[in-house]
Parts: sequence; C-alpha cells; structure tokens
Amino acid sequence: MSLVRIPGTLETDRLILRQPGVAEAAVYRQLWSERDQRVPTHRRINVEGRPTVEDIAEQIRAEDEGSGAGLLTVERKSECDVIGYCGLTAHGNGFLEEPELAYELLRAAQGSGYATEAGRAVVAWAGEAGYRRLWAGVWDWNVASRRVLEKLGFREVSRAQPSSIYGHTVLTVRDL
Repeated sequence: MSLVRIPGTLETDRLILRQPGVAEAAVYRQLWSERDQRVPTHRRINVEGRPTVEDIAEQIRAEDEGSGAGLLTVERKSECDVIGYCGLTAHGNGFLEEPELAYELLRAAQGSGYATEAGRAVVAWAGEAGYRRLWAGVWDWNVASRRVLEKLGFREVSRAQPSSIYGHTVLTVRDL
C-alpha cells in the first residue's frame, strides 16, 4: 500500500488527527475484529488470529521508519482516547497524485459525526497541499460510509460489478 504522508497534526473542534504510535496497535486490531462479515476475508482477522497486536505494531514501526503514515490516528480531545484512523492512501487507484480518502472508527464511536469531522480535516488539508482530486471506494452495502462521503462532497462515478460474494464497490470522487 502506498501512503500519502500528512505532516504534523490536524485538529478539529473535537478531534486530534496525528501520526500513529505503537501504543495504538491494540485499537487498530480491535478495528479488524469489529469489521462487518461482508468485508473481504483478507481485511479481517484470519483463522490463525492474524494480524496480531504485535503484527500491527511492527507495521506501525516500519511506517514510522519509512516515509511515515498516511493514515492518521483519530483521537477524541475530551476523552483522550483513540477511536480509529483517517487519512490518504494510493492503495485503490495506485496514484499518489489522486489519493484515496480512507477512514475507519470503532463501533462505539460511530454515529456521532466523528468520521465526517475527521474526513473534513483531511480533505481541507489535501486542498491546501495542492491535490486536485480525491477518491474513495466503498461497498454498496456500507450506507453509513456512503453518507459520510456524500457529506464530504464526494459523488458516485461508477460501480464495479461484484467479483465475489462481497457485493459491488462504489467509486466516488471529489474535486478540490
């Protein structure tokens, strides 16, 4: 996965978005364990229990030693707790000049507008950094994420035919 490094920290009224640390590995593993069963198996914990917390910690260490993370840790200011990640990656389309917005929050933090708030901060940073377009892929059944993208100004441009039991992928874009 190619990452788009977002330097420094982004801040909103309720959130701090910052580079991840090894201390967040357990939260990131919890995200893996909470994923919907309709998410492809390679994005869920496998029968051997991988990725483990240590696997995720090692990935964070490697990103920190390399070009840095493109996915920022999302922390609530009032609770001082980590609730997920949000950032940019070139994973889906492979183009660093038109990165993909990616976000995921713990179930307990969903439904409070945090994903939209974090996404707005990343989209604003991307515009200031000179990006001209962002895109995001989302499963057609993921209504909550589709609503977040709509609030952020993304528009649907295509749907990929299902190549597996997981359904359609909806491709959305946002011009900056």
